[in-house]
Amino acid sequence: MPCLVICVRFHDGRYHGVGDWPPAPARLFQALVAGAARGSMLADEDAAALRWLEQLEAPTIAAPAVRAGSGFRNYVPNNDLDAVGGDLRRVGEIRTPKVIRPRLFDARKHFLYAWSFDPDESANGHTRTVARIVERLYQLGRGVDMAWAWAEVVDAGEIGPRFAAHGGAVYRPSESGAGTVLPCPQRGSLKSLEKRFRANQKRFSFVGTTGEQLFSQAPKPRFRVVPYNSPPARLLFDLRGSSGRNAEPEFAPWPIVRAVELVIAVRDCAASRLKKHLPGKEGLIGRVLIGRDATEADKGARVRIVPVPSVGHAHADHAIRRVLVEIPPNCPITAADLEWSFSGLDLGVDHQTGEVIREGQPVLIPAADDGMLDHYGIDRPARVWRTVTPAALPEAAARRRIDPSRLRASSERKGAAERGEEQSRAAGAVVQALRHAGVGAGVATIRVQREPLTGKGERAEFFAPNTRFAKERLWHVEIAFAQSVSGPLVVGDGRYLGLGLTETVSDAWGDVIIFSVPPGSDVAITGSAPLLRAVRRALMSLSRDQVGNVPRLFSGHEMDGRAASSGQHEHVFLGSADIDGDGVIDRLIVAAPWACDRSARRHRQDQARFDRIVSSLESVRAGSLGVIKLGSPVEPGPGDGLIGPATVWKSCTPYRPTRHAGRRKDLAVAVSEDVIAECGRRGLPRPEIELLRLAAGPNGGDMSASVCLRFGVAVRGPILLGRDSHSGGGLFWAQFPGVGR
Repeated sequence: MPCLVICVRFHDGRYHGVGDWPPAPARLFQALVAGAARGSMLADEDAAALRWLEQLEAPTIAAPAVRAGSGFRNYVPNNDLDAVGGDLRRVGEIRTPKVIRPRLFDARKHFLYAWSFDPDESANGHTRTVARIVERLYQLGRGVDMAWAWAEVVDAGEIGPRFAAHGGAVYRPSESGAGTVLPCPQRGSLKSLEKRFRANQKRFSFVGTTGEQLFSQAPKPRFRVVPYNSPPARLLFDLRGSSGRNAEPEFAPWPIVRAVELVIAVRDCAASRLKKHLPGKEGLIGRVLIGRDATEADKGARVRIVPVPSVGHAHADHAIRRVLVEIPPNCPITAADLEWSFSGLDLGVDHQTGEVIREGQPVLIPAADDGMLDHYGIDRPARVWRTVTPAALPEAAARRRIDPSRLRASSERKGAAERGEEQSRAAGAVVQALRHAGVGAGVATIRVQREPLTGKGERAEFFAPNTRFAKERLWHVEIAFAQSVSGPLVVGDGRYLGLGLTETVSDAWGDVIIFSVPPGSDVAITGSAPLLRAVRRALMSLSRDQVGNVPRLFSGHEMDGRAASSGQHEHVFLGSADIDGDGVIDRLIVAAPWACDRSARRHRQDQARFDRIVSSLESVRAGSLGVIKLGSPVEPGPGDGLIGPATVWKSCTPYRPTRHAGRRKDLAVAVSEDVIAECGRRGLPRPEIELLRLAAGPNGGDMSASVCLRFGVAVRGPILLGRDSHSGGGLFWAQFPGVGR
């Protein structure tokens, strides 16, 4: 099935439309009508094409990442002149504030609107006409939102890669649900717009012979509201014993290594029960619930059964005590029917015949407590995730199988190079698995291994028996995203069978986030000050709350505007580095206060805020330097020059003392004492100081120095010291034996 794709690009990265984001299809339709009209006339061919477009199903939309801009108030009359007796000279008495708060995004990114349609001869003519109309579009939103657009027809198979390559948020329409509601055109929308246009021309009329003027409100246009990105309906069930004297039977824990067996048993029993309840829909039930004969189009409607192991505590045994059923909003089987099919389901009964086939099997009882879901990221986004059940990756990512009879043969042993190559392939397969699972967030790091990632977990190969997945395809995975994502996150080829379930690592906040600066930005390391100032402004903007307050963590000021004066470093440290020595910045460091000042107190709320805000930074508008697009955060490995750990650290940017040396004092001694005192204040060991360079103005003013620090024990970075350490000064680089810098 072909798709009509309309691409819209704004002249400025601002959108002033009120209420909807992304710009609703109804707004786009109105903009097309405005562009097609010539005065009050609309050509017959254009009108026919627009009537064809309004009858299509709601489009899928891709929009760039957005953030709220700084708002301002514009005082305008409130259309109540009668309140001041109609005296225009008193209009100042009825002015009312109008808040204007644009949404900001990267103007280089475009918007995509994709409509699917049935191909026929008339449709081909209409798409050509719509393409001509699209080229006349001149604004979208308010009158200040200048834009232009173009259209094309592509095959349905190209839409997925097109949206994946876009890199922004994708909004998909739903038949039901409670997602973002956007108005969309429907049959009769064009006619209602024409009627509204004619009524607006006659809003004012004169009554009788008195000349009294009467105002009539024009009728509203006709659009239908469509929920976008509706969350799935979620049903949570406990696995309880099938018999017992208690009012509420005890939990019936299921071994985690038999997760696939549990999902298949629950799925097949629910399908049997549902087929008996809905005769004639056996094929539909097979596609939606079991996946039998399912096509690519059925993926968005498939029910997912997720076993929920008990996690969240060091002593939690990881046994499965709950089952989560996710029903997508587009599922053709109603949520009520599906809830009935799972509720009270006895896994030991043949639901076609009613015969008891296995004694002592658990029963699914609607859960009264859903607290366990918090550990799986539902309504609690997290940045770091790790598998509880291993992910089943494609055959290409499988480990080399060793014949059990040859385990001790030296020729079968895997060296470090082979193991590294296997893990690299598996990490690449995880990226593809995330895309198939619909996760669009950028990935910072991926770690894969066979061993469990928690103390009570099980090795990956223990999940393979009685499944269709070879043990070599199963991997435990830990994923750190560039931004927080919501759960449940289930990845891999076994995501409909209970494999690849991940839990959040809630305490794995990043205290130091290092961004890569892609080639082409060409910001000289000697001119880093404007860039770092722009980074601080960007972080303050991202952290601003609804009333405009910026937390001290990013501003360095109290809420009343006073500089923070607690005596501790309570706001972020920024730095830039030239890793390859070409004189151009290629790393940007944002460090939490407690990462650079070891004596600073860290609060859980500030840790989570730092990780959430800093990890969402994608680009920086740096004035004459232009818009700097930041790369994904870099995870520093062992021996990283910015992180260490190391015993020797050398100045990367000049160190500026925190105090004046004073008259008639040896400047070298003063700098050394200042560095030692600064290290003590920051909770670092006392170092030996080697002064490499010293510069000072008259009377010892404006001193700067290049220093080498030698600690008695290895110290972890980043190390930023001195008067301007919050803005990139006093950055040190770790020195390793045999490694030059």
